[in-house]
Amino acid sequence: MLTTTKTIGKTTPTFDEEKYINLFKELKIAPKIIETEAENEKCLAIVEALMFKGQNRSIEETALLRVLVILIEEFEEKYYSFKEWQKTTPHEFLQHLMAGKGMKQSDLIGVLSLSSGLISSIVNGKRQISKEQAKKLGAYFNVSPSLFI
Repeated sequence: MLTTTKTIGKTTPTFDEEKYINLFKELKIAPKIIETEAENEKCLAIVEALMFKGQNRSIEETALLRVLVILIEEFEEKYYSFKEWQKTTPHEFLQHLMAGKGMKQSDLIGVLSLSSGLISSIVNGKRQISKEQAKKLGAYFNVSPSLFI
C-alpha cells in the first residue's frame, strides 16, 4: 500500500517504516556497522542491485541504499584507507608486492639489474630506487611508478 502526503498542487509518496523494516528481513541483513569483508561484500551486492533499479526504486529502497552506502564507506575507509600507506617507504612497497607474488630478491635480477647486491640494497632500503628503476618496477608489478619514488 502506497501512502501519500498531499502538498500544494502535488502528491508525494510517504516513507513506510514497516516496508523499510521488511526490506531488511527480505534481504537477510541487519542494520548494523559492517565489520567483516563478507558483510561488506553482501552489502555491496545489495547496493548494486538497488542502484540497478534506478527510477523504479521505492522510497524505502532508496533509504536502504543510502544507509548501506554510508556503512560501506565507513568500513572501507577504516580497512582500505590510503592514509596508512602514505607512511610506507618505497622499499616497503616493493617488499609488500614481492611478498604478494611470493618472490625472492633474485626474481628481480631480470627486472632491475644483473647485480644481486644492488637488488638487495634496494629491497632492504639501503639504496634509493631511481626513476628508471621505479618505471621498471611499476611496469613489472602493474602499479604506478610513483609508489617507488
